[in-house]
Amino acid sequence: MKKFFTLLAVSLISGAAFSQNTGYQITVHLPGYTSGIAYLAYYMGKNLNAADSGAVSNKGVVVFKGKEKLPGGIYSIVYPGKGASADFLIDKDQNLTLNADSSNLTRVDMKGSKDNLSFMAYKRYVDLVGKEMMDERALYSSSKTKADSALHEAKFVKLNTRLNEFRDSIINAQPNSIMGVLLAAMKESPLPPKKAITHQDSIDNYHYYKAHYWDGITFMDDRIVRTPFFLPKLEKYYQEVIIQQPDTIIADLDYKLLLARTAPEMYKFLLNWATDEYISPKYMGLDAVFVHLFNKYHSKGLSPWLNDKQMETITRRAYMQMANLIGEKAADLNMVDSTNKPVSLYSVKAPYTVVIFWDPTCGHCKEELPHIDSLYKASWKAKGVKVYAVLTEDQKPAWVKYIKEHKLGDWINVYQTKEMADAVAKTEQPSFRQLYDVIMTPTMYLLDNDKRIIGKKLTWKQLNDLLEVKIASKQNHTKK
Repeated sequence: MKKFFTLLAVSLISGAAFSQNTGYQITVHLPGYTSGIAYLAYYMGKNLNAADSGAVSNKGVVVFKGKEKLPGGIYSIVYPGKGASADFLIDKDQNLTLNADSSNLTRVDMKGSKDNLSFMAYKRYVDLVGKEMMDERALYSSSKTKADSALHEAKFVKLNTRLNEFRDSIINAQPNSIMGVLLAAMKESPLPPKKAITHQDSIDNYHYYKAHYWDGITFMDDRIVRTPFFLPKLEKYYQEVIIQQPDTIIADLDYKLLLARTAPEMYKFLLNWATDEYISPKYMGLDAVFVHLFNKYHSKGLSPWLNDKQMETITRRAYMQMANLIGEKAADLNMVDSTNKPVSLYSVKAPYTVVIFWDPTCGHCKEELPHIDSLYKASWKAKGVKVYAVLTEDQKPAWVKYIKEHKLGDWINVYQTKEMADAVAKTEQPSFRQLYDVIMTPTMYLLDNDKRIIGKKLTWKQLNDLLEVKIASKQNHTKK
């Protein structure tokens, strides 16, 4: 499902507001260029975003200048035409002069910046050793004997060790510099030390990997945000490493946001990313994370950079999700059937109730409902499962016709009259759409005998699989 909206963009424009107003001036000499527009850009997430732009003079010089200090991180000079760019570092010293290398436009030389001297030396070393490693990899792939394979594998490992030792030497020599901090953050997470033989070994290895995943990265340093590697590492952690349970994710995010309170850019980036990630989550039940973020941060005024429209969107979405979290009791629905006889959801007595919001003109509904009815007649009905099907649109004649033609008379088919809808609106009560977060049809929920939500936003296949698991689990528990 497409994200409801993207908050990360908010972080791209206002970082300088947190910095001291000492200003910046970056002069760049671009040999071979006598005109055009060059850009001063910075990394944020997976994008390279413009911080400033300037016209190149007929002498091949462009000056970027501003009254507010730039946040530290990895920046880039994007040449006119956007065909090439060169990375460099910005930290405390922001009065810089760069000279582009005419033989290699991806490099710039700089005088007077210790950080960038280290950065350029590091890049040259990585390019050199990296080429040798690629050569050894190619030779390994083309090896025809075990001896050759072993030789080139050993050389590759030796070169990799040299590269890591070079990185470590910079980190150890300059641990608090931007160069040291970024190199430490770029290091791969250490692999578990033991070979997994038993199930417990696998569990131990997982805990080791998770415990060391963030080695080298501090959530109290804003400079980490303006890099190309932080967001992919963040996404991998929350999507693949951490257990996909709301309480686990919530506790982890709260801890990192607490650490980041002393680093405004990190805090803003992390809260924006988490809000966008869980506002429409990939896995059922993780919307509880978004609701928690709203209650603890957004509703308390702890995201002041958001504009009124964004806060309105977040607030509306949060209140829609609050009413239908997994494990909570579903809101009662007071509807009527085709004869205008009242039939509330809570009046339905069943071990499991499938609630479906649909309308007869919806193409997706026409695909899903026959599958559901087949399952209902073949299996669910005999097990006491009942279907409470709610008409979402003012389509009563078409609704009655569809029910008759497709023989859905065994379902509890209900709708809300206009008078009932008006009464709800007049008393400013939430509508059934708000209570059940119905933004598309069909929308399906699975409730237990107490009308607690055990599944939502399911396809007919997911609904059937979940029902089978729940019924089997209940039967096994009864036997014991």
